[in-house]
Amino acid sequence: MSSLFDLHGRTALITGSTRGLGFSYAQGLAEAGAAVILNGTDAGRLDEAVGRLLASDHQACGFVFDVADEASVEAMFATLDRQGVQVDIVINNAGIQHRQPLLELPLTNWQRVLDVNLTSAFIVGRAAARRMVARGSGGKIINIGSLTSEAARATVAPYTAAKGGIKMLTKAMAAEWAEHGIQCNAIGPGYIHTEMNAALTSNAEFDAWVKASNPTRRWGRPDELIGTAVYLSSRASDYVSGQIIYVDGGWLATL
Repeated sequence: MSSLFDLHGRTALITGSTRGLGFSYAQGLAEAGAAVILNGTDAGRLDEAVGRLLASDHQACGFVFDVADEASVEAMFATLDRQGVQVDIVINNAGIQHRQPLLELPLTNWQRVLDVNLTSAFIVGRAAARRMVARGSGGKIINIGSLTSEAARATVAPYTAAKGGIKMLTKAMAAEWAEHGIQCNAIGPGYIHTEMNAALTSNAEFDAWVKASNPTRRWGRPDELIGTAVYLSSRASDYVSGQIIYVDGGWLATL
């Protein structure tokens, strides 16, 4: 049974992986045997994250590039091509948040959130899939959705639109690439206690709402997403494609 989830001999690219959920995904896949490629825009933070994995005897390296910039993404993949590195697994995790009422929201803020949270998954996923198709050996593309892929909340409209788009982009990828042995799925994290959510977890009113609205009566932990990430990256999910798996403690089940 363990061989179904074994990632030895596979290479995974995880965007936005210097901290938070992205680093948890990278750490989990590394522990399952994969060589991992981390990404971020802060070189110092990226080096620190890679160092943490190397200190645990994992195979890891990092690239600084902007996931929303097509030329930057293509340059990174071209470097991997020259090095003979084949990416077998992609986790499109990079994302940002911007909270502001729609009536006050500037177009630039709307566009930036969509670029980083949605368009980047298309750019990175397409670059990886082109190489997977050319090799003929398949692969795994995992996009990161959200509870807002299903349910909206006030003041986060760009994020909601982007994560709703992630759900349908994942289905579109699956529809086009499944015949090439590429499985495309998504993970929809619930309310997870991360550095990105520090302002929310420290807000007594919001913290109480999260706990009251979730059947588990608590926030999720980053490590509770690792199993789903490994499953969708492994041979165990070879006939699973176009799905979004919510890891939310049952939050959506109560809507």
